[in-house]
Order: sequence, then structure tokens, then C-alpha cells
Amino acid sequence: MTAQAALSRGAHPLVISAGVGLGAILVITVLMLLPGGATLAQQVMSGLMLGGIYVTVAVAFTLTIGVLNFLNFTIPTMFMLTGMVAWGLARWGLPFGGGGLHWAPALLGGVVVAILASLIVERFTFRYLKTRHGDASEHAIPLVSSLGFLLIFEHLVLIVLGSEAQSFPVRFRLDWQIGPLVLGLPQLASLLLSLGIVFWLSWLLARTRTGRALRSIAESPDTATLLGVEVTRIVPIVFLLSGLLCGVAGALFVVNYSDVSPFMGDHVGTKAIAAMVLGGLGSIWGAIAGGLLVGLMETLGIHFFGGDAAQVVVWSTLLAAIILRPQGLFGGSRIGKGKL
Repeated sequence: MTAQAALSRGAHPLVISAGVGLGAILVITVLMLLPGGATLAQQVMSGLMLGGIYVTVAVAFTLTIGVLNFLNFTIPTMFMLTGMVAWGLARWGLPFGGGGLHWAPALLGGVVVAILASLIVERFTFRYLKTRHGDASEHAIPLVSSLGFLLIFEHLVLIVLGSEAQSFPVRFRLDWQIGPLVLGLPQLASLLLSLGIVFWLSWLLARTRTGRALRSIAESPDTATLLGVEVTRIVPIVFLLSGLLCGVAGALFVVNYSDVSPFMGDHVGTKAIAAMVLGGLGSIWGAIAGGLLVGLMETLGIHFFGGDAAQVVVWSTLLAAIILRPQGLFGGSRIGKGKL
């Protein structure tokens, strides 16, 4: 059963979100009551905050898998471009020369660059192949092309901005003390904004004409064309939304953690793929569940086993999940098209 089918049978997003939120609060409260549980409760809270970043990138992956049936390798690069371009603008200004910009317009500039880069990928992969071959989604060339764009963008950043990790000049740090727990307000705002974006995207897919067109293309591009859907005008929306999601995720990451590097997308991209597979390919709400779970596993893995073992915990859990339930938590039996 797809995520949309589940929603139509009564699993309303508000019910799902309320259940997840109440469950998280209950777990944290129980841990607080246990001897020495405050430290563990802090790790759970931090894992949920980190998971909000993974959620947004996982949803970007889910869109391209669900609608276009291919894995877009440039998605982690859009995440990285946001952070590095924002850092360059904050340090040197436009176009990387003169006085630096304030951090807020610098982040906005990074998001805009991520969206434009995503549209460039669409122009020279899917639109070009649609013109030449009829159905770009049936070819492996877009996947290879997206890998090529990943390398091009990454090396352009290396040439222009260097290979060193940098610190982004965010000027505020606000914490909310809840008993022994410390909750970073920027992290909380990031989680809420990530979930809000997914709510909006779910509404867009389910309730609007554009969403219906996207879901028809996910089922069959040829049939959608026969029904009057302008595929060449709708497909760029997927790339625009993917660029926007990655840009927002990159901006939220920079605000919360202040570190940027040309390789920052690699870590987040692999975790987002793990979240997407764990939640179910093509399932928007599966991406939410998977992202939050991966964030929890990472922070708890670091807490119990150390930083080096955190990767083992995340990927071992993913491997076990693939063996036991290959369709993921919210996915159906079909892998590929028709999942939105």
C-alpha cells in the first residue's frame, strides 16, 4: 500500500504526526524518571533534532524516486552548495568579492543557487533525453548524468572556495532549559520547519492540480501525456522542489552546526538515502519516520559505542530492515513508479 493510499484510508498526517510527537515526549519523560536517564533523554532529543535535517533531504530523494523513478545523485550536492555558497557570500559578498553579506541573505543566496543548480540538472538530463528519446525515465543515462553533475559542482566549489572546512558566522545561540535537558531553539525551529515543509508537500501532492499531475506522471508518463498533462512543464517542478528542500536543509544545518565544507553533503546524503529506504521508497511519510529514526540511531550509537561505531549501528539496522521488510516501514510491494 502506498503512503497516499494509507492516508486515504484514515491515516491522516495530523494523526501520524501527533502520534509521533506524543510518543517522543513519552519516551523522553520515561527516561527522565529513570536513574541516570537524563543524559539518555538528551541524546534522544538531539537525535530527533538531527533527524529533522535528514527528513528534508530524504523527502527530496523520495520525490525523484516516486515521480521519475531514478536516484538523483546531485541531491547531496545541492545541500553542500547551499552551505558553501552561503559561506562565500557571508565572507566575501557578491560575487565572492568586496564586503561580506549578513548571514541571513547569504543563506537565502545559497538556497537560490541550489534551486538553480537543480534546474540546470533537469535541463541537461531529463528534458534533453525526453526530446531525444521520448521517455527519459526509462534510461540509465539520467542517473549517470546526475553523477557527472555531482562531480562538476563539487569540483567547481573546490576550485572557487577551497577544500578546507569553514565556520559559518551565525551570531546567535539560544537554548531552552527544561529541567536537566538543554534544547537548542534553532534546532527545534529546524525540526518544526522541516515537518511543516513536508506537510505542505503532502498537501500539494494530494490536493492540487499540480500534485495530481505529478502522481499521474509517477504512474505512467505516456498515459499522463495522453490525458493532457504537459510533462515537460511538470517535471521541472520536481527538480525545483528537490532543490528547495535541499537548500532549506542545508541552511538549517548551517544555522545549527555552523560547519561547512565541500564534502558536507556526503554524510547527510548517505543518511538520507538510508532514511528513504528504511521508511519505504516513494513514501513521503516514510521519509519522515526514516529520517527521525536514523537521527536517533546515530546519536544513540555515538552515546553507547562511540563516534566510529555510529555508522555500523545505522547501516546494520538498515541491512536488517531490508532483509526483514524490504519495502520499508510505509512502502508497498512495488519499487519504483506509482508510489506517491
